[in-house]
Amino acid sequence: MKTLISNKRILREYGLAEKYEAGIKLLGLEVKALKEGKGNLKGSIVKIADKKILLIGFNIPPYSRAADKNYQPTRSRILLLNKREIKKLAGFLSQKGYSAFPLRIYLKNNLIKVELGVGRKLKKYEKKREAKERQEEKDLQMCYNSSQLG
Repeated sequence: MKTLISNKRILREYGLAEKYEAGIKLLGLEVKALKEGKGNLKGSIVKIADKKILLIGFNIPPYSRAADKNYQPTRSRILLLNKREIKKLAGFLSQKGYSAFPLRIYLKNNLIKVELGVGRKLKKYEKKREAKERQEEKDLQMCYNSSQLG
């Protein structure tokens, strides 16, 4: 699995409850642009409308060799999940404070997939606690590595 685009900062803002793997309905020039490494997940969200899962705000710049004048880089794109997953996702999103967001775009068996995360926005004190835990873990790992060398 080759990661094409990742949304690294989102996990600092949201507490992750569950992950989903979804297909995405794209145009040919969008696929080529993504394989070139173009695209931006920043600010994109997942919404449910008419029993369809939509990825809103995902920016894919035009492919460098395409000549499509009517192309819209930030159009809404349909995500492909089975009915059971859509119902489960809708259940999460109906709860207060929960939202869905894309974590990364990757290739799997030459198909473009989206990894979705569902969670709630972290409060300020939760962010500070997580940052402190990460720093402690980092310090512990550095101490362990230095003791292994000497």
